[in-house]
Amino acid sequence: MRAAPVPAALVVLVALSGVVLGRVYADPLLTRLMAGAAAGSVLVSVAARRLPSWLVAPLSVAALTGWTLLSLRLAAAHAALPGGLGEVAADAARNAIPRLLTAMIPVEPAPDTVLVPVVAAWLAGLTAAEVALRAGRVLLGYLPPALLYAGALYVVGPNADPAIGPTVLFAAVAAAGLATPGRRDGPAPDPVAGLNPAVRAAVRLRLVAASAAGLAVVVALAALLAPVVAAQVDERPVDPRRYVEPPRVESLDENPLIRISGWALNPDQRLLDVRTTGDAAGQGSPRIRLAVLSDYDGVTWRVGATYRNAGRVLPAAAPAPGAASDEVRQEITVGDLTGRLLPAVPTPREVTGARVAYDPATGTLIRPEGLTPGLRYEVSSVRERPDANLLPTANVPAGDEVARVLRVADGAPEPLRRLATQLAESNGAPYARADAIATFLAEHYRVTADAPSGHAYPNLAFFLFGPRNGGGQRGTSEQFAAAFAVLGRLAGLPTRVVVGFEPKGDGPVRAADAYAWPEVLFDGVGWVPFDPMPRPDSEPRPVEEDFRPQPEDPPPSEVPAPTEEPSATPPAAAPPPGREQGGPGTPVLVGGGVGGLALLVGAMLAALFAARRRLTRSRLDAPDPGERVAGAWRELTDALRLAGHPAGPDLAAAEVAERARRTLVEARAARPGEGAAGPRDRPGAGAAAGGPDEAAVDELATLLNQAGFAPGSVTPEQAERAARLSAGFADALRAARPRWRRLLWTVHPGPLRWRR
Repeated sequence: MRAAPVPAALVVLVALSGVVLGRVYADPLLTRLMAGAAAGSVLVSVAARRLPSWLVAPLSVAALTGWTLLSLRLAAAHAALPGGLGEVAADAARNAIPRLLTAMIPVEPAPDTVLVPVVAAWLAGLTAAEVALRAGRVLLGYLPPALLYAGALYVVGPNADPAIGPTVLFAAVAAAGLATPGRRDGPAPDPVAGLNPAVRAAVRLRLVAASAAGLAVVVALAALLAPVVAAQVDERPVDPRRYVEPPRVESLDENPLIRISGWALNPDQRLLDVRTTGDAAGQGSPRIRLAVLSDYDGVTWRVGATYRNAGRVLPAAAPAPGAASDEVRQEITVGDLTGRLLPAVPTPREVTGARVAYDPATGTLIRPEGLTPGLRYEVSSVRERPDANLLPTANVPAGDEVARVLRVADGAPEPLRRLATQLAESNGAPYARADAIATFLAEHYRVTADAPSGHAYPNLAFFLFGPRNGGGQRGTSEQFAAAFAVLGRLAGLPTRVVVGFEPKGDGPVRAADAYAWPEVLFDGVGWVPFDPMPRPDSEPRPVEEDFRPQPEDPPPSEVPAPTEEPSATPPAAAPPPGREQGGPGTPVLVGGGVGGLALLVGAMLAALFAARRRLTRSRLDAPDPGERVAGAWRELTDALRLAGHPAGPDLAAAEVAERARRTLVEARAARPGEGAAGPRDRPGAGAAAGGPDEAAVDELATLLNQAGFAPGSVTPEQAERAARLSAGFADALRAARPRWRRLLWTVHPGPLRWRR
């Protein structure tokens, strides 16, 4: 019993490494396996302490092999991995270290994630026991467990809470092992007993001096290193995972959108077999997601995901508030589908039958080894259905977190920008903008299976605006989804493209079921899919009916030269020389020309003034109060454009109101003297009319939202109020302009040609 404390201390020290490492595992199995390795390695050394030292290593390695195989078998059964023990052990030996460092946290105990910790624990226990027990160097024997403990802390890194308790216990057990006296058969011999008194005194003096010097060195090192160690307490540990490259998809899987056209040409190709089980069976076939593409560079859409090895149970994400969800369990058998992307109903929570890697940001899976025909796996997913009542008033997020799905690559064709502006101008709410884009695509374009693949800017421009008799205005779901996503981003919506399948039911999933659809991110709702595909048997309308690109000016070399029209009567002959020509003189001709030009300019200005007045009356005198509110809002946005501060189509009504207030304040600050001549001093204008009062613009924005989201609720009095607010704002903004710009304001032709 006097010899037991040191082996027991070694077992506890090695097992504590398993406790620390087990904090990032999803199950305590690893901690138990490492504790077993610690006890087994130390007990083998204790049992073989009377054997020659060269026999201990072979015996311990044999015991290590047996414990390792048992651990791999237990881990394989725990992870429900198929295959025999030899196949599992060979795979774990090949991929143990990279999979351990790329596995998703919490790590599931699997053969490849427990092999290295178990072997390391056994070797640390063997080395520590041989040094501490056989050689009698207890302090030196603590070095292998200490290194193993430090390695466990490093592997865990910032992925768990600080291991304060295990560290304190580690130090306490180590101190107890050092303080416990070792086993002795008798009193310890005095090393200087046979020396004469003078030499004995000198040796003892040297021992005391050496001990004092050693103590001084230890104290000095503690004083020097203590501040450094204390300063690192609050520092975030380094994560070793950042130095290891996680599994990546192949180039074909990086952009599976280009596979849509190939699948469309081979509609009978059998890609998968699906069988739905559980409560979702018989409730319709949900969409199966293959990949989510979030990055677009103007040429191609890419996945750009970071996949990490995961176990059967995948990390769960917080559901959107108010969203309904149900569980979908499917058994999927791979047919002719190739690559690494693993199909699953969004969002997967548990996968059995296949080793997977998972990207939590998109909720998609890959099989690092690649898909093979006949591969069968089961996946349990949580299908969320957002609350449709929240969508009309939901906003879209902004900022660095969603910059990736808002980015518009350089080089977007001008017709695409104009189309996005046109679709967004009359739809201030984000959901209304997205629905307008989907409706436009569904009503004007045709689906054909033989459309060429491609979704770069030139391909999308040809798809949207190309001649119908020349191959334009038709495509597969690839072009519809990509066009929606690009137009949505140009309109200020965070979008992405999803590639997957829409099966007709349980059974084979063929290439004809392959499908791409766009999704839009809304605050408090999440990603919402949209369907821009045309309805079956619908005849698309020509794009030119609803979108007419601005004509481009031809180059000077192509401007046709004016031609003379043939005259009905021959020109009069020139008078004979010397004969005086009659008619008005030069001053009369110059005066008449200038006067005629002035009359022509005046007539044009009068016509423009009358057309502007007629446009304003048609807006503000509409029979429906909601239309009058919309017309008043257009008068406000026209005033902003006339003032040189146009409101972008991606801004909501409240954001436009904020810009309007800021524009009016800046205009008055730039010309403070104009206030005396402005509408503030005219009867009927002022805060009551809503003109100079910057806050009155908010009321107009509120009325616009009421008209848009609650049709029929606007009263005639509110419509009249909106007209007065709009007119007052326009008058106040015009009064702050220079005098010549005030005259130009009323005859500017811009409001007559600006698209709505």
